[in-house]
Amino acid sequence: MDTMDSLDLFLAERACERIVIGFVHRLDLGEPASVAELFTEDGTWEWPAGERLVSGRDALRTYFGSRPADRLSRRLMSNILVTVTSPDTATATSYFTTHRVDGHEGGLLPPGPPVQVGHYTDTFHRSPDGTWLLSTRTLHLAFGGPTPRPPRP
Repeated sequence: MDTMDSLDLFLAERACERIVIGFVHRLDLGEPASVAELFTEDGTWEWPAGERLVSGRDALRTYFGSRPADRLSRRLMSNILVTVTSPDTATATSYFTTHRVDGHEGGLLPPGPPVQVGHYTDTFHRSPDGTWLLSTRTLHLAFGGPTPRPPRP
């Protein structure tokens, strides 16, 4: 990119990668509602095949905060490709695999197949204070199924 030096370009790419990874970390190991803080105030999360569109930070907080309390999940992110399109905008594509169960009561579970495999397409904007945030995130599923419940002894 002609208007950014290589260090600024690297820092922008890394900031966007951290958002991609931070998103799944917050869902799996943190406070799911805090995912909203990674978005711009008017940010959107969309799942076209699931006919879901969540717009605005407050709605995102409510949506992600409503995940079941007994859900155990682990998402694996890979192939994160960030493209800086201007000093204040970027796009990314990243692949994900989701393992999860509802009704988890603690302890180790036997491994099972993933319930989702797909990719995200993202757009990012840099705020006036220099912080990068998600502007849009769209989920594309290649493989998916229902969230199972763990086997009972």
